[in-house]
Amino acid sequence: MQRPSKPMDYSELWTIAEVANYLGVPKQTIYSWRHTGYGPKGFRVGKHLRWRSAVVIAWTLGLEKDE
Repeated sequence: MQRPSKPMDYSELWTIAEVANYLGVPKQTIYSWRHTGYGPKGFRVGKHLRWRSAVVIAWTLGLEKDE
């Protein structure tokens, strides 16, 4: 299923594929990070993992700040 192209809403929910694409890492890396407690905080919607786009973006900004 292809998502429509539109400006991103800060509260938009991302799939693991979208998080991995945004961060430029494989999906398996996201799964590994979740297992170890690293990475942006995600949550389950039923059986599906989701991340708020704002949380993922804020997490990356925090990484920049720490350098």
